[in-house]
Order: sequence, then structure tokens, then C-alpha cells
Amino acid sequence: MWNTRESPLRIEKRFEFEEYSKISKFMGNIEKLCKEKSLYPNISFGKNFVSISIFLDKDEISVKEKDFSNYVDKFYLED
Repeated sequence: MWNTRESPLRIEKRFEFEEYSKISKFMGNIEKLCKEKSLYPNISFGKNFVSISIFLDKDEISVKEKDFSNYVDKFYLED
């Protein structure tokens, strides 16, 4: 589940990985999705995690942002 945060308004999620090599594949999928959807979230990662923050354009999540987050979840579950 994505968490909603304020100041600034955004949704966030942290994805945990057992192997660093899986992070590379996950990030590659996200890179393609960003280009395809023209949505560029803030991404940070470490040895065993990726954190994504999607800053919302309005007071609530848009269809574009919701779809993007659903695709990211799908990529994670494919691993």
C-alpha cells in the first residue's frame, strides 16, 4: 500500500529486495514507465531497497498517478 504524506502532498512506498541485482531490473522497468507515462517520481535506493515518492499535482491522486503506482507494484510482484 502506498502511503499519503503532506507538505508537500505525495504518495510514497518503500520496496525491499533480497538481492541488489533485482533492484537493477526493477529500476529499469521504472525508467521505461517514466518515459512512457511522462511521470518522473523521486527515487532513492540502497543495498536492499528502493523508495519512490510521487508528488501530486492536485489535492488528490490523479488517474495518471494511480496507474503509475499500480504498474510499479506490478513490477515489484513480478520479481
